[in-house]
Amino acid sequence: MARQSISFTKPNDEWLKALVESKEYSSKSELVNDLIRQARKQQVQINWIRAKLERSENSGFTEDTKEQILKQSKSLLNG
Repeated sequence: MARQSISFTKPNDEWLKALVESKEYSSKSELVNDLIRQARKQQVQINWIRAKLERSENSGFTEDTKEQILKQSKSLLNG
């Protein structure tokens, strides 16, 4: 595992220490690695949503009413 040296602001350091002291994490390293994993997972979700939005925007507009759109959506969900 790669070793790094990083500096934290006082509020962030105190927050990290409090989580370690509460036994939620065994060390600051474990906590920071968990935060990074969460951020990476969140980025995957953001990228998925962004791709869906871009595909939707590129597909153009519809003349369907909101009732027609709702009916179609329900139909797709119900198989």
